[in-house]
Amino acid sequence: MGNKNSCCSYSSPQPTRKAKEIPTSFEEHLPEGDVSTNNLQHISEREGGDEDFDPSCHPTTGTMFLERSKQCIENGMTRKKSQHQIAQQQGTGGLKKSSSCSTIYLDDSTVSQPNLKNTVKCVSLAIYYHIKNRQSDRRLDIFDEKLYPLSRDRVPDDYDIHNPEHRQIYKFVRTLFNAAQLTAECAIITLVYLERLLTYAELDIGPYNWKRIVLGAILLASKVWDDQAVWNVDYCQILKDITVEDMNELERQFLEMLQFNINVPSSVYAKYYFDLRTLAEANELSFPTEPLSKERAQKLEAMSRVMQDKVTARALKNGMKKWSSLENVSQCGPGPRKSVAILS
Repeated sequence: MGNKNSCCSYSSPQPTRKAKEIPTSFEEHLPEGDVSTNNLQHISEREGGDEDFDPSCHPTTGTMFLERSKQCIENGMTRKKSQHQIAQQQGTGGLKKSSSCSTIYLDDSTVSQPNLKNTVKCVSLAIYYHIKNRQSDRRLDIFDEKLYPLSRDRVPDDYDIHNPEHRQIYKFVRTLFNAAQLTAECAIITLVYLERLLTYAELDIGPYNWKRIVLGAILLASKVWDDQAVWNVDYCQILKDITVEDMNELERQFLEMLQFNINVPSSVYAKYYFDLRTLAEANELSFPTEPLSKERAQKLEAMSRVMQDKVTARALKNGMKKWSSLENVSQCGPGPRKSVAILS
């Protein structure tokens, strides 16, 4: 990954699960030095193990950030509203816009194309709750900001005591995303990798390591997700005081702790997206809505068709048969395709 200045050689991760032992009675009948492979399982038949309970791999397991945020929400410790949000609510009488048969209110964020600003805010809020409700203080040197500072400014002695505010986390993440021109989808993948790291390495994110953990997750997500990857040396131009060697080592150890598992299924991605929206609603983060017009409906329909064509092409490439719905069968004749929705 990256250019000639980036890290491209890694050591193999150590296995974390023990292989099934051969029965003693069977071993006794084997000639000395021989190993039987009759009872070895195929890779597809092996047990899922801890991945069935890993929220970053399993689509039905609850996300860690949403569980930790509920602790504060249930105790009435929600994030304080900004003056802009209070003024906005007072201007609308505190009423929430609701859709009706004639008018549909939508925001500009979808699962395939999330809104960048709102997504970065939600991911920063998820990181905030991770830090606030951490369950341990286990440290690893590579993420310790005292040992590997991101700037030449002196790190205060109490750097590991005071939790950062949501605004501070958002400013750090937003700076990296704006400078590297990363997408909103990359922010969601960043959160997936962050929670996968906390699960695999059995550590927690705190005031002493959150910047370097987030930086490592963004670095990896930008290379895996975006077609035009950002090189390690580019981050050195954003954060002026870090070196390429430091970025290389951060990337290498991050990958090793993930056991080189950088795959994110679409079902897991969708789960994180909708859980982030749930988190935003619980903390009253605004997603501006506007009435759905004919032009906007056509644009959304076109976006949906593009994604559907991509999924169909991928399915046909894998040898899967495409099944048509009644809507597609009835509209496959000549002439323009009629819109299903009736808009006023």
